[in-house]
Amino acid sequence: MKLDPFYLIVDSAQWIERLVPLGVKLVQLRIKERSDEDLRGEIRRATAVCAAHQCQLIVNDYWRLAIEEGCDFVHLGQEDLADADLRTIRAAGLKHGISTHDEAELETALAAEPDYVALGPIYPTILKKMKWAPQGLTRLSTWRERVTPLPLVAIGGLNPERIDGVFAHGADSAAVVTDITLNADPEARTKEWIRKTAAWR
Repeated sequence: MKLDPFYLIVDSAQWIERLVPLGVKLVQLRIKERSDEDLRGEIRRATAVCAAHQCQLIVNDYWRLAIEEGCDFVHLGQEDLADADLRTIRAAGLKHGISTHDEAELETALAAEPDYVALGPIYPTILKKMKWAPQGLTRLSTWRERVTPLPLVAIGGLNPERIDGVFAHGADSAAVVTDITLNADPEARTKEWIRKTAAWR
């Protein structure tokens, strides 16, 4: 399986409606602490936009809703993975990616036979408080050897200036959140990411 090198992560369908039409081909909808009704509505809006623009949608965490809404990809954190029914996910035909932060989590992830593995944070991140120190590019190279032939996603503190480094050290895809959503001009920053990752497609 091949992932687009630019992996956008946003927390609402509104962001997807705003940025996917610019040329985004891989996006994760990552929403926390909303009702099932709200989540279902967000997933439906995101699905419609992504279908119209040939963009792969990945739903974070809510695998039951993803199945019910006919999605084809979910992302699971380690806590999500512990509660997920992988047999049901596979039976529904969903692909799944898994987050990792250390060796133990990598072993757990690989045992779940994911479709990709994510490593982070590569650099310091402001997205959420992390108990892990920045992993750095050397750890990314190590993960590349461990997860082959699975796609490897780098996440945490990434910006356009750091893209070449993460790809040179083995990442297949660079995930970004705040560098775009907190930017003064998210549309322009998104276009910059698309330009910078074009060479790695």
